[in-house]
Amino acid sequence: MSLLVQLKDEMKVAMRAKEKIKLGAIRMALSSIKQAEIDNKTELDDAGIIAVLTKMVKQRKESITMYTEGGREELAANEAAEVAALEAFLPTPLTDEEIAKMISDAIADTGASSMADMGKVMAVLKPAMQGKADLGAVSGKVRATLNA
Repeated sequence: MSLLVQLKDEMKVAMRAKEKIKLGAIRMALSSIKQAEIDNKTELDDAGIIAVLTKMVKQRKESITMYTEGGREELAANEAAEVAALEAFLPTPLTDEEIAKMISDAIADTGASSMADMGKVMAVLKPAMQGKADLGAVSGKVRATLNA
């Protein structure tokens, strides 16, 4: 079953269960997916939908940090509930060991030896890790490995 169908099915379940926060998060996700399809003039596949959902989760995590620092705990709790609703549709996150192995394999496959080759390594890693790991953190680990 495609991710889009899963989202629509879960939206119906959330409507019936009167789960307002989950319903709102799913509606925002469907809206963002539709907007990305219009912007790109193409229909998104599961990988594209995962990219949209990952971006939404990242935005909400940043909002949680800002709300918490600002003393707005009720808003942070709402954002956290939305994150939980969206993460249910994302693939299982990779462990640190899996990430380290994928980085070393990508460096070996590309023959990378310096920071000049970082783009090649990230080009291999990005499709494999999209939605499964924070690519910013992965980029830092690749940078540290190549500088070592």
